[in-house]
Amino acid sequence: MNPTDRKKPPIRAGVLSVVKHDYLPRALAAHPRFELVCVTDDADRPQWTDDRNEVFAKEFGIPYLTNPEQAFAEFELDAVIVSPEAERHCALAVRAAEAGLHVVVDKPLSTRLDECDRLINALGKNGVHCLVWNRNFLPAIVQAKEAIDSGQVGTLSSIHCDFYFAKDAGPPLGSLPEGSPPIDWLERQLEAHADGSDGGVGTEPMGELQVEGIYPLAYIHLLTGGAKVRRVVARTASHFHQAHADNDVDDLATVTLEMENGMVATLCLGRIGAAAHPDIGEIKLHLIGDRGAAVISEARPEVACYHRNQPALQFKHERVADENNYLLSENFARVIDGTESPMLSARDARDICATVLAALASARTGEPTEVDHL
Repeated sequence: MNPTDRKKPPIRAGVLSVVKHDYLPRALAAHPRFELVCVTDDADRPQWTDDRNEVFAKEFGIPYLTNPEQAFAEFELDAVIVSPEAERHCALAVRAAEAGLHVVVDKPLSTRLDECDRLINALGKNGVHCLVWNRNFLPAIVQAKEAIDSGQVGTLSSIHCDFYFAKDAGPPLGSLPEGSPPIDWLERQLEAHADGSDGGVGTEPMGELQVEGIYPLAYIHLLTGGAKVRRVVARTASHFHQAHADNDVDDLATVTLEMENGMVATLCLGRIGAAAHPDIGEIKLHLIGDRGAAVISEARPEVACYHRNQPALQFKHERVADENNYLLSENFARVIDGTESPMLSARDARDICATVLAALASARTGEPTEVDHL
């Protein structure tokens, strides 16, 4: 952190629901510029959401209010951290923006373009900023950007990204007795919360393109200098997990992206199960330019540790030198200060949402689909 930044006043942040994952508010709490001062959510939420909010508030010794607008006014907030169910991301973020607060929001921004547009309009109208959480400060992604910017691969013509995420999602496909009732999406997500595999928490079933697609698509957005995706062709399947099949959402997908300036990007993505990989998954970038090519593993640098009686859920390969969350928090602080742009803005995330929706439409029809940009 720049020493001069430490002299700036702290940024008072409210946690606007913390029922999806708590890595985002924890990341800001660990940064010296941010001070968590309250947790808030609506009073009419189900008991499980109230419980999660209460647990987080007690751990940090801060008040929990079941009235966001009261919290905005009473605690003189500068910003909010939005991490509810994905279907509530934009609705809560809009309320914060309307109160004149900066917003950092968990991914995905939304599963609906009209919700994304509503947030973008509220941000612009009220002169506040939004950062959407991403992984673009991982060391391997930073090095990939440096390889492109330095001219090592020349003019970029194509990118391929493998993003196979090694987490389970309940019973494997076909493993339940014949005649078993369909798995309820929300019940499965609540059960999965204990081991952190509930990426699609909420009442709206979400496939892996919607849950995890923002990460590799944000890589592509960064590495191509923000080039727009014009058209996509995609195929999806419920290949690994019964919960995905029962709720008609994907856990495996391939996408071809036709981009402006003649570039082409391809993406293979899936939730492949914890037994499929010793690390968080097989995640690699392949860059091709007119002077060379590069293959970059997203998990590097890492160390591997294998020993007797190793817990089944412990990753055997551990990332090192990973300061992504700290650097994103610092980026958000500087966005609020007016000295940097967001690593991934609401408008950027809206384009990614449009790309994902076009991919899902292509998978349904079997036809190439245009991307609906602003």
